[in-house]
Amino acid sequence: MESEKHLSAHTKNLNLLGCFVETPTPLVEGTKVRLRISHRGTNFVAIGKVAYSRPNSGMGVAFITVDPKSQAVLDVWLASLEK
Repeated sequence: MESEKHLSAHTKNLNLLGCFVETPTPLVEGTKVRLRISHRGTNFVAIGKVAYSRPNSGMGVAFITVDPKSQAVLDVWLASLEK
């Protein structure tokens, strides 16, 4: 967050607690990040923390703060996956 570095990447394993961000250059474990995940014109925004890094693969990010509007978006996305 402090560096204001921008990264465009795919996410996997999205759930209520976090997600996996695919990137060949993951950030260091413990780094705070601001996430914006976009899907079909809808955005989810959260503050997270890198829980683990896998060189040349990506990083697991745990959500720390999710505002209510983004939580509602996440809930809809996850419910649509269950169908």
